[in-house]
Amino acid sequence: MTQTSRVHGGLCGVGGRLPGEVLAPGVDGYAEAASAMFATGTPDLVVRPDDAAGVAAAVRYATAARLAVTVRSGGHSMAGLSTHADGMVIDLRNLCGVEVLDRDARRVRVGAGATWGTVAAALAPYGLGLTAGDTREVGVGGLTLGGGIGWLVRGYGLAIDSLEAADLVTADGEPIRADAGQHGDLFWALRGGGGNFGVVTSFEFTAQPVTTVHFGTISYRPADLARLVAGWRDLTRSGDENLTTTLSLAPGPSGAMLRCCYAGPDRDAAAAALRPFRALAPVTADTVRAMPYADVLDACPALPPGVRMEIRNALVPALDDATTGAIADLLADGAMITLRGLGGAVARVAPDATAYAHRDAEALVVASAMAPPGGPPRLAAAPLARWSAVAVRGLGAYVNFLETATDADVASVYPPATYRRLADVKRRYDSGNLFRRTHNVRPARG
Repeated sequence: MTQTSRVHGGLCGVGGRLPGEVLAPGVDGYAEAASAMFATGTPDLVVRPDDAAGVAAAVRYATAARLAVTVRSGGHSMAGLSTHADGMVIDLRNLCGVEVLDRDARRVRVGAGATWGTVAAALAPYGLGLTAGDTREVGVGGLTLGGGIGWLVRGYGLAIDSLEAADLVTADGEPIRADAGQHGDLFWALRGGGGNFGVVTSFEFTAQPVTTVHFGTISYRPADLARLVAGWRDLTRSGDENLTTTLSLAPGPSGAMLRCCYAGPDRDAAAAALRPFRALAPVTADTVRAMPYADVLDACPALPPGVRMEIRNALVPALDDATTGAIADLLADGAMITLRGLGGAVARVAPDATAYAHRDAEALVVASAMAPPGGPPRLAAAPLARWSAVAVRGLGAYVNFLETATDADVASVYPPATYRRLADVKRRYDSGNLFRRTHNVRPARG
């Protein structure tokens, strides 16, 4: 099925009237609407609803027309799951409101199509913030449903740890609300189980009281990589939980770089927390300074046309000697490595409290490599050939950083008991697997 005109206010046909903005092949704006950051698609329709009722109408239309459904929040799925070669893309960009419901209780409602930069800017005048990703343009919906690791993670936990409720449209086109008191099993699944269970239209969070933070980069010229990693690990284990850091390691003589966010305005406390990190190795540059929390998110870098990137990730229980040695081998092969410190508030949540189960991970290890335009895929994959030596020491993977979406990928994210519970929830809310164009948990049988 294709449509030959762009229509504002409705599309008539199978399934009745379809509200909102509808774009189809051959019309102005379709090419942009069909593309995402990591993929270019050719869907039959891109629908941009204005509200939850419009999302429900789109889901019912897709079901009646037998169109597969892809849901897009910010469009930054590394696995290219923000668009597809056919079917319907439900683009949530118009569901982007940010509302403070109760300032004293710090309760806020955020549209699933909002970006984290928009959220940070909207909450800043109230002295509030939410733990988010690294970049302004990343969508709230996808990052939250996958767990949400951000710059406040050690002090306040994952994004899902601040989530109080979610409004969504189920596979039968019905709007429901999920929280601890209603659809509790679904609420559990939404916190880490991805977009498998419906189209979330809005989230309600308890925001964090955060205004000024100390944020920036400390660059090192390390003489001993293993010693640097071990020192960073030990300081992260015992350090101030207001401080969240990532350690980036480059192959060759480029050195190492620590990015850090101290979640508080106290200059002396920030300096005390960072002092031992500054002593880990000779410092070549230091840009840490006080700034509004809303300013810490970066603009998302655009990859040059034709560049191919390969990414792997693993949540590791400990950065022991064997894991550090495997990381050193990857560096020697030409990979880039980023170590994201976890623990703190993340680890104080029970592993079975949410679908994000790997609460006792000490760090997230991310390895990446790039091939130039026109280069064969093997050029990007070659530096990661020894990745399995890290993965075998991990608890599992972080779904938001997966660049593929095979069954094996999904199995790497969830422990078996968590997967079985997710599959049961999937059977109850989407037995026909309408929402399968994600890191798909298949419905349980029976």
